[in-house]
Amino acid sequence: TALGNADRAIAAGSCPTVGAIGLILGGGVGVLTRAYGLSCDALTAVDIVTADGRLHHATATKEPELFWACRGGGGGHLGVVISMTRTTHPAPQVTMFSLEWPFASAASVVKAWQGWAPQADPKLWSTLKLLAGTKYTDGPGLYLSGTWIGPKAALTAQLAPLLSAIPTIPTRNSASTRSYLDAMMSYAGCSTIPLAQCQTGDGGRLRRQSFSATSHVPYLELNSVGIGTLLDQVSAASAVPGLTEGGISMDALGGHVRDLAPTATAFPHRTALMTVQYSANFENGADPAPFDAYVRGFRSALEPEWGDGAYVNYADASLPDPATSYFGDNATRLAAVRAKYDPNGLFTQPQAY
Repeated sequence: TALGNADRAIAAGSCPTVGAIGLILGGGVGVLTRAYGLSCDALTAVDIVTADGRLHHATATKEPELFWACRGGGGGHLGVVISMTRTTHPAPQVTMFSLEWPFASAASVVKAWQGWAPQADPKLWSTLKLLAGTKYTDGPGLYLSGTWIGPKAALTAQLAPLLSAIPTIPTRNSASTRSYLDAMMSYAGCSTIPLAQCQTGDGGRLRRQSFSATSHVPYLELNSVGIGTLLDQVSAASAVPGLTEGGISMDALGGHVRDLAPTATAFPHRTALMTVQYSANFENGADPAPFDAYVRGFRSALEPEWGDGAYVNYADASLPDPATSYFGDNATRLAAVRAKYDPNGLFTQPQAY
């Protein structure tokens, strides 16, 4: 809100309860990622207290390895961050768009989207969601939504290559333009409530939702067999007792994420096509085991096509080699930073590097 009122913007996520420090430490993807890069790309300095009690002011030229690790290496491994400095962007006008198709069109939509979205104009970001569960009484749903920060009149031309590759006309195709601040509050579910109530604590109007989740970071497009596997897994959500909404969300990468090399920051997945979230929502208090099994089974089913890459900010305790999944070839360098700044393992986590 402070940024928006100052007519400035950052690349961040869309969930109201995500903290800025953790977002940046893990890389940071969101609805303006393709336009501005990852959240960590704009970081210029970090103040962090390490295990020996020392306060470090790390930048690209002062303690550069510590600074490098804080740009996408995950939170809580190296110390306690007390401050960050980052650049901002002029706040854009944001056109939020939404399209829907019958689920029977899902194969053609997935095929077209995965070839189009990561290569689209960097000012356009989109997410494709295929969801099922008790919330979907008429069968699974197929939804595309996104942001465009160019002229609203140009959005039609941006979407044309996608729509021309899909035989079915969308049953919904809508768009609205609003300020950066209004768009971000809308994504947070807070467009109609006061700022003070946009939280889950005392006096807040938001409520936490129980869910299971895991992730993928694909570098390759799915072929027809892979798309069939994906659709089968989405449909299987309806057979999990108590699963209210679950399936897959595919969030486009590309754009300015690719401006930096995979080794320029600790986040390695610069050339990936997308980040993927597998999710299963359920009622608060229910046993999470069957929902964990669903999302992890979904991920396993697509590993032959999409490999083992994962996003550290969507951590999953079941990954057999989390350092490699999250950080790829950067894992060895991260381990060296860890050995220097926390040699006795004060900040050891279950998925430490």
